[in-house]
Amino acid sequence: MSGIEALLREVHSLDASAGQASWLAHRDPRAIVLATIAFIVAVVSFDRYAVAALLPLALYPVVLAKLGNIPLSRICRKLLPALPFALMVGLFNPLFDPTPRLDLMGHAIAGGWLSLTSILLRAILTVSAALILITVLGMHRLCAALDRLGVPQVLTTQLLFMHRYLVVLAGELGRMNLARELRSPAFKTMPLSVYASLLGHLLLRTLTRAERIHQAMRARGFDGQIPVQKFQPWQWRDTLFLACCLGTFLLLRGIAA
Repeated sequence: MSGIEALLREVHSLDASAGQASWLAHRDPRAIVLATIAFIVAVVSFDRYAVAALLPLALYPVVLAKLGNIPLSRICRKLLPALPFALMVGLFNPLFDPTPRLDLMGHAIAGGWLSLTSILLRAILTVSAALILITVLGMHRLCAALDRLGVPQVLTTQLLFMHRYLVVLAGELGRMNLARELRSPAFKTMPLSVYASLLGHLLLRTLTRAERIHQAMRARGFDGQIPVQKFQPWQWRDTLFLACCLGTFLLLRGIAA
């Protein structure tokens, strides 16, 4: 449970450095969002056996982190929890696709190993780009950009609520875990059968707190919309940044075609 609590706090702290002085922080958030969406589309558009063709696309998150003054080591630490999920997606590919697809220095590489490597590489590229996007903009500027791009406001409001109350959920998890440890100090690890009961209690406590929060917000005049941060109008530097990104993605995709 403490691991889940720490993970929730890590997710909430992603935008701790948002707004710091950097070249990317002065760009229009819509340009960065559009560039990141185009990057993700470019990554997933490659063939399932593509590995070498995906490697040049790693330049985008590296340059984006550099322009945003974000240490790559920080992104790598936050990237690690997502890799087991990507690994599970293609774990059995080598068994289901044993046909040789590549000859590497006299060794035949099965298509399953290539697709597994491609899945892991795609996960690293897309998740790192998303992490850098949130770290540079922060959830408020990100939701403001999505709102200006035409995303329904009910969705951006839900994203803001989810981000804001991750710490509340982590606090509830911490208190429940502390109560369990005080009642059974001899058991450091929790049996799997206890997880269902704790998750049920967590759901009930979350619903109760959500009702209290909703009532308090309605008493303060909440009308279903959260005011989002305003930002400067679109500038020619934003157009240049977006054009360079799109041109690079199209060039790399065209070379690999």
